[in-house]
Amino acid sequence: MSITANWSYPTAIRFGAGRISEIADACAAAGIKKPLLVTDRGLADMAITTKTLDLLEAAGLGRAIFADVDPNPNEKNAEAGVKAFREGGHDGVVAFGGGSGLDLGKLVAFYAGQTRPLWDFEDIGDWWTRADADAIAPIVAVPTTAGTGSEVGRASVITNSVTAEKKIIFHPKFLPSVVICDPELTVGMPKFITAGTGLDAFAHCVEAFCSPHYHPMSQGIALEGMRLVKEYLPRAYADGTDIEARANMMSAAAMGATAFQKGLGAIHALSHPIGAIYHTHHGTTNAVCMPAVLQFNKPAIAERMEMAANYIGITGGFDGFCSYVDDLNASLGIPKTLSDLGIENPDIDRIVAGALIDPSTGGNPIEMTAENTKELLLKIA
Repeated sequence: MSITANWSYPTAIRFGAGRISEIADACAAAGIKKPLLVTDRGLADMAITTKTLDLLEAAGLGRAIFADVDPNPNEKNAEAGVKAFREGGHDGVVAFGGGSGLDLGKLVAFYAGQTRPLWDFEDIGDWWTRADADAIAPIVAVPTTAGTGSEVGRASVITNSVTAEKKIIFHPKFLPSVVICDPELTVGMPKFITAGTGLDAFAHCVEAFCSPHYHPMSQGIALEGMRLVKEYLPRAYADGTDIEARANMMSAAAMGATAFQKGLGAIHALSHPIGAIYHTHHGTTNAVCMPAVLQFNKPAIAERMEMAANYIGITGGFDGFCSYVDDLNASLGIPKTLSDLGIENPDIDRIVAGALIDPSTGGNPIEMTAENTKELLLKIA
């Protein structure tokens, strides 16, 4: 079976090995003539980034890059990116990288034409309507990891560096016009990044599947996304050059981000403040939180997760699924606790306060209160 395709759901996606060669054509399709490539510092000088810039330059689209992006991007990165975009006279963004590069790139395209403060566009009610939609620049997204799925998302997660809170900035036009999913770009990922990003995709699928909200399409996508992670993440981790495994993990990442339109839950509600305060890797933090959150939600999700276990080939129902998660984490070198993650004496009350105001809280199958969230957090501390 060929693993090359063109998809138009949830947006135009050019999927397949080697398709980064189409970056100039993708920019043309999006109406971009002078792109700013936005990525993170770690990727700035890597061969895959240099090759992409070469392709843009050869097509007469310039060679502009902004890479002052933190692992958990914040409003300071956004301001610097917008400054580079405006001063360079750019008309669109190539968002390139993992979640940080993609999220910041999308935000630069959104915010460069706005006049209101950034936090006025937080994902609260209809605040997104405050934006001047006509001033939002087009986006081409190129993921280089297989985890966040930000390439098919309508929001960016941005840390408020003053309050150490992760905020979701939303607008429908955050959704990139064109996505290039080229699994060859993920071949050089270190094992720990392969593991953390892959488990981020898995967490998206699990939480979307468990969310109590009604969205049958997302439900089905989440289920198949879990199956792909189960089958292909161990292969990608064992052999980073396994293109079939890398391709299917890219699919799982996009599927997870598409599915969580249905909602996320306590895994992300805890992971967001932990990452904002302690700067931990998001996907790895999700993986640390997942076993305890599954048990926390057991009364509401046991029957549903038994169905998921049956579909993806796990015996033992809910308990079997939980055992599988424990074994998968261990096989991928995931720490068991926050202490093992390098967080000694975490500020429990501060994390709980952040979790309870996180939008993900609303998608948890069981209501999160200050008391039960603290009990949950203590189990992973």
